Amino acid sequence: MSSRTVATLITALVLVVVLLLMLRSWRRRSRRDAALPAGYPQPATGSHELASAAALYVATTPRDQPLERLNIPGLGFRARGGVSVTEQGVLLELAGSAALFIPADAVELVTHATWAIDRAVEPGGLLLLGWRLNRTDGQDGPAGTADPDAPASVDSYFRFSDPADRTAISEAITTLTGRATGTPGSTAFGTEESEV
Repeated sequence: MSSRTVATLITALVLVVVLLLMLRSWRRRSRRDAALPAGYPQPATGSHELASAAALYVATTPRDQPLERLNIPGLGFRARGGVSVTEQGVLLELAGSAALFIPADAVELVTHATWAIDRAVEPGGLLLLGWRLNRTDGQDGPAGTADPDAPASVDSYFRFSDPADRTAISEAITTLTGRATGTPGSTAFGTEESEV
C-alpha cells in the first residue's frame, strides 16, 4: 500500500469515529431531554392577538447556558415558523412540529441576545424568550423527570429578518406579562437582559 492510501484510510477512519461519537452524543441528549415538557396545553378559547411575525427558531437552552442545546420534543432543531403573542400567552408555530403554547405566567424574561448554540449575529439580533417548563407535579424541576439537574427554566432564541418584528414581539410580550422591563445590562453570556 502506498503512503497516500494509508493516509486516506486513516482520515476516513477518523471521520467515521467522529460521526459515531456525534451520533452517540445526540442520542444521549435525546434520551436525557425526552421527558422535558414541550410547552403547555393550548387554551380552549381563542384570544386577541397582540403581535405576530415570521421567525427562524434557533434553539432552546437551559437558563443562562446558551451553548447547551436541549432536545425538547418539537424544539430540538432549528426551524422556520411564526411567533404569535396573544392575550393569553406566546404561541410558537414551527415547521415540522405541533404548535407550542407558553402562557403569560410562565414567561420569565424577554431580552435580546447576540449568540446561542448554532447562531451568532449582530449585537442584539436574536430575541431571547425565557420561560418556565410546564410543571404538573408541584415540584421545582420539570414534570416527569427523574434527573434533579433537569432545568426548570429555559431560554428560547429566535431570529427575525426585520428588526421591527423583533421589537414588536418583545414589546407585546412585555405588555402581556404586565411587568415593567428592567434596565438592560450585559451578562457573561452575550445578552442584553431585561426582566419581564
